[in-house]
Formats: sequence, C-alpha cells, structure tokens
Amino acid sequence: MKKFFPILMLAFVGLFIFSCDSNDDNYDSVDYDTYSQMRDATGSFTSADNYTLSMDITIQNTDVVLVYRKEGNYWVSVPKTYFLDNVSAPTTGRELDYNFNFNTNEVNIMTSANFDQSTQMSATERNQYLNNQTFRVVLVPASAAKTANAVDLQDYNAVVKYYNLNDYNVKSFIIK
Repeated sequence: MKKFFPILMLAFVGLFIFSCDSNDDNYDSVDYDTYSQMRDATGSFTSADNYTLSMDITIQNTDVVLVYRKEGNYWVSVPKTYFLDNVSAPTTGRELDYNFNFNTNEVNIMTSANFDQSTQMSATERNQYLNNQTFRVVLVPASAAKTANAVDLQDYNAVVKYYNLNDYNVKSFIIK
C-alpha cells in the first residue's frame, strides 16, 4: 500500500495539470469563447444619407454578418428585390433593392433603385420601404460559420435554430 499511494498521488496531480490548461482556443482550431449574437436596428432611409443605414459592430475579419428585414411578423433575408407598381411610366417597372456590406467595425444597409427614390415613390411606398425599417443583424463567428452550408442562411428560423440564438431579448438600436 505504501508504494501504491505515491503512484496514485502522481496520477491525481497529473490529471489536474492537464485539465487546468487554459489554452483551449487552439484545441481543434475552434474558438469556444465566442458565440453568435444578434441585434435589431431601426432607421429610415433618406437621400441625405444616400439611402444607407450604418451600425457599429466589432467582429473578427473572418466572421460573417447576416441581415434580415422585418416584414410584418416575418424576417426576410437581405439582399432582396421588390418590384413596385409603376406609377410614372407604364413601360418600365420599378425595382427597389435592399443590400448590405460589412467590415470588422460597421454594417451598412442600403437601398438602391432603378428610379429616383426621393421623387418617384408615393407616401405609402416610402412608409412601407424607407421609413422606420427594422433589421435584424446576426453576427456569426468564423468557427461557427465554417459549417454554414449545413443551414439555409435565407431562412431566419433555420439560422436561429442552427446557431442556438435567443430571439426574444434582442438588443435594439436606432440607426441614422
């Protein structure tokens, strides 16, 4: 028994030495400290801002940003094109596009159109497509984004389920 006790103590101490390694970020090259998150942003598109809404973020240059626009009770994936009834010229249709771009510090959500948005939209259309628009911005870390092919990124509910996101208490921001 006297010879067994030192071996048992050595094994016990060895277990703690290896289990207390704080360098877990390099294991399997997966970052377990970061997680997907989302934020809501509400703002109005105007010609003064070139029909662009900007929101500050902080992500790594390998992370991914997804943007969804609130449409009634649903979230619609951006980019998205809307074909508007043509009021001014019956031969050409009007197209309004939502798109976005991002870098490590900022997300820009913008509209573009094949017509003048400031003069060729009715008040109803401006209220529906430009004023007080709500977007949900989903930030996905690169470690989680590597398997993004396993989920349909245009399906908001599939993204929420796949990345295990809580969409009940999302932080909201007013963007200008």
